[in-house]
Amino acid sequence: MYSFLHRINAAMANNEADKTNSLKSNQKNPVFDTLDRVQINRIIMNYLTMEGFKEAAEKFRIESGVEPDHSLEQLDYRIYIRDAVQNGKIDEAIDLTNALNPEILDNQPSLYFHLQQQKLIELIREKNLEGALIFSQNVLAELCMEKEEFLDDLEKTMTLLAYEDTGKCPYGELLSFSQRQKVASELNAVILDTNHQETLPKIAGILKLLLWSQNELDKKKVKYPQMTDIVNCTLKNIDDEKNPATTLAL
Repeated sequence: MYSFLHRINAAMANNEADKTNSLKSNQKNPVFDTLDRVQINRIIMNYLTMEGFKEAAEKFRIESGVEPDHSLEQLDYRIYIRDAVQNGKIDEAIDLTNALNPEILDNQPSLYFHLQQQKLIELIREKNLEGALIFSQNVLAELCMEKEEFLDDLEKTMTLLAYEDTGKCPYGELLSFSQRQKVASELNAVILDTNHQETLPKIAGILKLLLWSQNELDKKKVKYPQMTDIVNCTLKNIDDEKNPATTLAL
């Protein structure tokens, strides 16, 4: 989180020095005419608050002057729940969710299954094979009887038990940290939706729109300043073959 905030601060600190040169060298590029520091800061704040980065959001509010859409105090419960899932403490995450709103998991069978699946994954990670077998039979098997579409995910998870070296298992990614993050994000989105809040950061919608727009323009073979590297905001310069790419300063 520190690294992410540090990159934001660095980009803002360098922006003023780079902005003039960037605009002059790309004055024909309409994309640069739409940039607005306040709008960018609001998008960053939206991301920080929705993803539960309270400390970073508080610091960013002081530095940017942008107020969050919702009270930062309301983030605490979501932060505790997210951290519990990301630390593999699934029972704790379930207890916290039920304390927040007992109807959330009752009304979301898919989410509840994914949480229990993650608990099974954690048992396998701990090499508790007997506990994993008992838990899968007593809990997950019953959930699969209620909804057969869960069976495929259960079978993939149980495949991990057949490999002494889970790194060789075709479903070994289930043991990765990104799997925990996936479940944590799903739970976070449901909590937000239950509270009638947006379930995805604005930046996610913007990126989807960007990729869709570029795909449509490519289909029609239209020349435009294509963003070739989303992470570094690198734009393809269509007017200068000698200088084909420009990095967009935020």
